Amino acid sequence: MPRKPRIEFPGALYHVMSRGDRGELVYRDDRDRQRWLETLGEACEKTGWLVHAYVLMPNHYHLLLETPEANLVAGMKWLQGTYTQRLNVRHRLRGHLFQGRYKALTVEAEGEYFRIVSTYIHLNPARARLVKVRLGERLRSYRWSSFPEYLTRRRPNWLEVRSVLSATSSGKDDRAGRRRYEAYLESRAVEVEQKRGAGRALEEEWRTLRRGWYLGDETFRDRLLAAVGGLLKGRRRESLEGEEVRANRVQETEELLADALARLGWEPDKVVEGPKGSEQKQVLAWWLRTRSVASRRWIAERLQMGHETRVTWAVGEVQKSKRGPRARCRAQLEKR
Repeated sequence: MPRKPRIEFPGALYHVMSRGDRGELVYRDDRDRQRWLETLGEACEKTGWLVHAYVLMPNHYHLLLETPEANLVAGMKWLQGTYTQRLNVRHRLRGHLFQGRYKALTVEAEGEYFRIVSTYIHLNPARARLVKVRLGERLRSYRWSSFPEYLTRRRPNWLEVRSVLSATSSGKDDRAGRRRYEAYLESRAVEVEQKRGAGRALEEEWRTLRRGWYLGDETFRDRLLAAVGGLLKGRRRESLEGEEVRANRVQETEELLADALARLGWEPDKVVEGPKGSEQKQVLAWWLRTRSVASRRWIAERLQMGHETRVTWAVGEVQKSKRGPRARCRAQLEKR
């Protein structure tokens, strides 16, 4: 079965989330929740991880996790495996606890991204109505989140709060900064529950967290795609899958196209905007189809050739050409 690649590098930051198998409970009571936090602390001690935010929900959890060393995979294997064993022993259970692989979205460790992810994590109890904000309950009353620990200095040494506080209006980890952070999140909890004002904006902001594969700017995305390219080297193309793999393949195909245009001395816009069945487009379609895993549809859309069957026809025409412009272009591209 193909799997999503795990991008690892020193200092990487991740939004990690994992659900219970078949949507079942991950924590059956407070003793389980406390055992999970103890196990997380052991994992941090073993790996050097720093946790910037966490929340335990009934059937899943969220972490904003930093790995000073490139060891996400090894650490997550130990964390989830060890907790599963401990829970199974306590409740006399057998088998898997978590649903498939955990999700790990790579986050840029600069700018406002600490605020985006930590706010999403800390507001989960309000979004799930586990805290009844409308009835006057405070978000800080939810025990199984790092938010209450942000409001005091009594916190585990693996919980790092300074990056999140500096990314919000809270500022420093002092009494005033903690109060500002509390006011910020409590007001956001009201807006999220009522789905108004800033709450709507936050929901829009969080869409990438739920559906994307990274959170950051274009430079950060390019860095990650280069890392994905390294992971794909020496592997069968079908061994890895996911949006990041598809993005890497598109990037590689675009580079292949740009190289062909440069070697042939063709202007990209003129070629693409030209006739659907032009000889130039036929040559480029042949080049991309025989040198990449790009689909016929993608090539047809990228080169504005119309229906994808034109790509199949173009490949055949170029391959059987013995003389003329198509043959000369083909020979030029095949030179090393």
